[in-house]
Amino acid sequence: MASTEASRPDETGPHNRTFWGGDDVERSGGWAITIALSIVFLWFGGLKFFSFEQQGLVGIISNNPLISWLYTLFGVAGGAIFLGVFEIASGLLIAGRLLDPRLSAVGSAMGVWSFLLTLSCMFTTPGVIQSGYEGTPALSALPGAFLLKDVVLLSACWWHLGTSLREMRQRRRT
Repeated sequence: MASTEASRPDETGPHNRTFWGGDDVERSGGWAITIALSIVFLWFGGLKFFSFEQQGLVGIISNNPLISWLYTLFGVAGGAIFLGVFEIASGLLIAGRLLDPRLSAVGSAMGVWSFLLTLSCMFTTPGVIQSGYEGTPALSALPGAFLLKDVVLLSACWWHLGTSLREMRQRRRT
């Protein structure tokens, strides 16, 4: 028994936070989420400036009373560009975690709002349920499964918002 005790690494020493202990995995995973969310928002936002994306969104946006007003105010292209600017701003602010967690808190809150809006489209967009399977959870590939991915993105933004708020508190203490 004594030999087993002697072969254990020192759990009180400087190396007690090992990669396999989870701290480094959690930290690197958090930064991976920050980078991934930034890329997603910048990419999706940039696409809103192209006509193929603007036209592809018509069936989703025009059927949702929470965002269809964008078309009334700005037209199809202008409404999409409005969303694109919002998404690009969200991505840049989330990336701002590198500088100040207050920036990423704002960007993450914008992301939560954005994905709540897009998920509401699951209830307003025709064709979300696969034709012939009404009343069952058989999502169509487009737009059903396309919109469902936003559950994960909403969750990532929500987590990122909490992380940013915690980092803000920690900075105030120091």
